[in-house]
Amino acid sequence: MILNLGPQHPATHGTLRIVVRLDGERVISADPIIGYMHRGYEKLTEFRTYPQITTLINRIDWLSSFANEVPFIAAAEQLMGIQAPPRAQYIRTTLTELSRIATFLLFLGEMGLQVGALTPAFYGFRDREHILNLIEAATGGRFHPNFNRIGGLKDDLPWGWVNDTRTAMKTVFDACDTFEDLVAGNEIFEARTRSIGIIPAELGAAYGVSGSNLRASGVNWDLRRDGKPYLVYPELDFRVWTHPDGDSYARYWVRLQETREAARMVLQLLDKMPSGPIMTKVPLIIKVPAGEVWVETENPLGQMGYYVVSRGATGPFRVKIRSASFSNVSILPWLLRGVFVADVITILGSLYFILGDIDR
Repeated sequence: MILNLGPQHPATHGTLRIVVRLDGERVISADPIIGYMHRGYEKLTEFRTYPQITTLINRIDWLSSFANEVPFIAAAEQLMGIQAPPRAQYIRTTLTELSRIATFLLFLGEMGLQVGALTPAFYGFRDREHILNLIEAATGGRFHPNFNRIGGLKDDLPWGWVNDTRTAMKTVFDACDTFEDLVAGNEIFEARTRSIGIIPAELGAAYGVSGSNLRASGVNWDLRRDGKPYLVYPELDFRVWTHPDGDSYARYWVRLQETREAARMVLQLLDKMPSGPIMTKVPLIIKVPAGEVWVETENPLGQMGYYVVSRGATGPFRVKIRSASFSNVSILPWLLRGVFVADVITILGSLYFILGDIDR
């Protein structure tokens, strides 16, 4: 029997079609078909100026838009040989971690939904609102901030934002405790996720799986600590969480811990936030010197990188985007082979991908 899962299915988080061949309730093979919402970001960048491109790239992973902007802006700044002021770097790091928290809170709620529990999903949406309110107050946008500028940021933080953020982090810690009590310790959830969808560490790395999905297979690798230094992560004290099992439960557990860790990092950033300007001097019309650069960051969904080629014009000659979700779902044909149909949904949910991050 052939079963078409999607392209419009809640578990696929967008228009992803998976052609599943079954023997009874067992999956014989699964072929993901992508491209239903392909928007040609890489080609579009060749016809935009550098400042205009941030409005495109923050739509790639729409759940963590601010984090999408950071590596591209960093690539342009490296080619120009400039650096944003320290306060701008701290604000960028803070908003990146808030994007991570917002993304993961939704995941923590939706994973309950994948096994039939609706209440965690409501909690996830409710708790994420606190973070989106902070992002909106700082940037003016809830999903597409377009707040980064080459050389700094559009604006400084509004009055009272720092104290509001401290209060919101208490809400994040409480939310994580609630999810842990409600979902992680639930016997149905554990039965549906333990030893299901196991990704061996070596195989995951070979497929290019990154981020929380790879750390849930025991790989202690995080670009915030192990990559080329960026933003102010070298100044922060944080732990990289791993889990040895590599199954759906491990991927949930790692993101739960990373949500708490991101909240701790935000509190550190607020404590150390320097004063000063948020923009360095840049020309009114930005032309990036000729050259090539590769910048990668640890985005909420995993490794994201931009390879930018400039020929000295107001826009790039070529941009190649490496997004996390594209590689994370590449392992699906191997991962889904031999599992029960019902487990396909929990496995897809635990991988947590965004289709904009796949169909670029």
